[in-house]
Amino acid sequence: MLTNPETIETIPFKATAGLSIAAIRAAAHRLEGVAERTPLLNVPMLDKILGGRLFIKAECLQKTGSFKFRGAYNSIAQLSPADRPRGVIAYSSGNHAQGMAAAANMLNTEATIIMPVDVPQLKLRNTVAWGAEVLTYDRPNGEQREEVAQRIIDKTNPVLIRPYDDWHVMAGQGTMGLEITDQLNQQGLEADAVIAPMGGGGMLAGIATAMAATSPDTEIYGAEPHEFNDLQRSLGSGERLTNDKLIGSICDSIMTAAPGELTWTVLRRLAKGSLTVSDAEVLHAMATAFHFFRIVVEPGGAAALAAVLSGRIDIKDKVVVAVCSGGNVDPGIFGQALDMMKPGTDFGGCPAAGILAR
Repeated sequence: MLTNPETIETIPFKATAGLSIAAIRAAAHRLEGVAERTPLLNVPMLDKILGGRLFIKAECLQKTGSFKFRGAYNSIAQLSPADRPRGVIAYSSGNHAQGMAAAANMLNTEATIIMPVDVPQLKLRNTVAWGAEVLTYDRPNGEQREEVAQRIIDKTNPVLIRPYDDWHVMAGQGTMGLEITDQLNQQGLEADAVIAPMGGGGMLAGIATAMAATSPDTEIYGAEPHEFNDLQRSLGSGERLTNDKLIGSICDSIMTAAPGELTWTVLRRLAKGSLTVSDAEVLHAMATAFHFFRIVVEPGGAAALAAVLSGRIDIKDKVVVAVCSGGNVDPGIFGQALDMMKPGTDFGGCPAAGILAR
C-alpha cells in the first residue's frame, strides 16, 4: 500500500514551452527512416466482444522492443559537436537503457547505463549487446540511481539524458501521437480516448501534446499499477505526489516514485485521468494481446490494454487506442501470462477473464 505521500512543489505551467507540436513534428522528421512507424492493430472479433472499437499501437514492435528508442534517438541526435564526444549516461529499469544503447551505437556515441540490480535479465543482456557499459544499483534497498549517475558525471562528465524528464525525450515519444491520429484518419476515424502506460510520464506527456494539436477532442489517460498510482493521486489532489514503495508489481518498467517534474507540468493540464490495474489483470492483457493480436507485450507495456479489458474505461460504441509500449519480457513472466489461456484457469479474478474463453 501507499504510505505517507509527499507533496512536491510543482513547476509553473509555462515550463511546457519546452514541449510543442513543432518540436514533436521536428522529432518525427529526425526519426523518419530510423524508427519504425509501428502498426495500429485492430481485431473485429474482439471489437464485437467489447462493444466498441479497440486499436493497439504496437510499440512492442519498435526498435529495441519499446517506444523508448524514439526519445533516446531524438535526444542524442541533437547533441552539439562539442558534447557528442563526452558520451551519454542514462538510468533506466530497462527500456530506456536499451533505447539509449541502440541510439548511441547508431550515432557513434559512447553510452553508460545505470540499471537496477533486479532488472529483468533480458533487458540487461540486450543493453550490453548494443555496446553500452552497464552499472547496477540496489533499488530494493533504497539506493538512488540519480546519486550513482552523479558520481560518474563528476568523474567523466558525460551528458545525462533522463528517461522521461527531458523535453527532447518527450518530443520523440510524442511522435506516436502523430502516427495514431494519421493512422486513424486514414480509416475515417478519430479516437475518443488514448490510453498509455504511465511511469514517469514522458510518453503520456508527448502523446497528450501531439493529440491536443491533431485530435483535440480525444481524451488522454494513463494506466498504472494499483500500488503505483502516483499520477492518479496527483491529478486528484492537483499536486505532484510520490510513491514510497518501489517494489511489489510485475510492471517493472512503470514503477516510478512520482510523475516527472517536467512531465507533470504537461499532464496536469492535458491528462483526463489515470486508470489502475492489478498484476492479474496485466497478465490477462498480455495473454489477450498474444491470443488476438499475435504480439508479445511485457507487463508494464500491457497496462493500458489491461485497463480497457478490465472495464476501467467505457469503450461501448467508442474508438479507443491502447498503447502497448514494450515487448521485452522475461520468459518466466510471459509463461505466467500464457498459463491464463489454459482451460479451467480462474484468471485471478480478472473482470475480462471470459474474453480468452471465446
